[in-house]
Amino acid sequence: MIHRILIVTAVAAEADSVAGGLASAGPGEGESPLPGGFTLRRHARADVLVAGVGPAAAAAATATALACAPAPYALVVSAGIAGGFAPHAPIGSLVVADAVVGADLGAQTPEGYLPVDALGFGRSAHPVDETLVARISGALADGGRPCAVGPVLTVSTVTGTADRAAELARRHPGAVAEAMEGFGVAEAAAAYGLPVVELRAVSNAVGPRDRAAWRIGEALAALRDAFGLLDRSVFRDPGASPQTVPVESESPS
Repeated sequence: MIHRILIVTAVAAEADSVAGGLASAGPGEGESPLPGGFTLRRHARADVLVAGVGPAAAAAATATALACAPAPYALVVSAGIAGGFAPHAPIGSLVVADAVVGADLGAQTPEGYLPVDALGFGRSAHPVDETLVARISGALADGGRPCAVGPVLTVSTVTGTADRAAELARRHPGAVAEAMEGFGVAEAAAAYGLPVVELRAVSNAVGPRDRAAWRIGEALAALRDAFGLLDRSVFRDPGASPQTVPVESESPS
């Protein structure tokens, strides 16, 4: 039985870019409705789901898709655009998570921030399999799209000040990006025993909110290119070793 990839985005524009890189679905496939008003966009090797904004919406939609999957999944991917932490992830670049982190899931104390793990109530991070990270980052680099690898932070409130950016960077050394859905996707994937990874294209810098400096179109184009590369390499066999599946040179069908 062929195991498919589930790709979860927040909004339709991100899903459109992801879908632009994926091979077309076969006869009889296209869209599959799910409970709750969600829809799976079916492609040859992957399904794309628009989940909504924020970790709660992402977790609910991902869990719905996994519960109602028309075929088994081998991998869950949280995908979209993001803010990048300088100097690791400039605008237009790609980032791959080696950990999916709930960056504001915890408590403020007089001594500083405590993650939910320290409070004894659960977990605030999902590590990503090192082999999977190596395969994805290698495929992107081989296709001319090198990426930054590091923690990708999930926040419920997007950073808009230099002080907040500095605080997050201190608490999460090596963080490459922040977004709003990855941790919710990872929580749902973990409940079903599935590996998860987060892949983002950087549309803006984490820091003072400056919409004039955002490059959303550039980031969406990078996202499309990234999924075209992965669909021709990693997605052909998600469980293969890093050297097993080379990147092919033809354009996505």
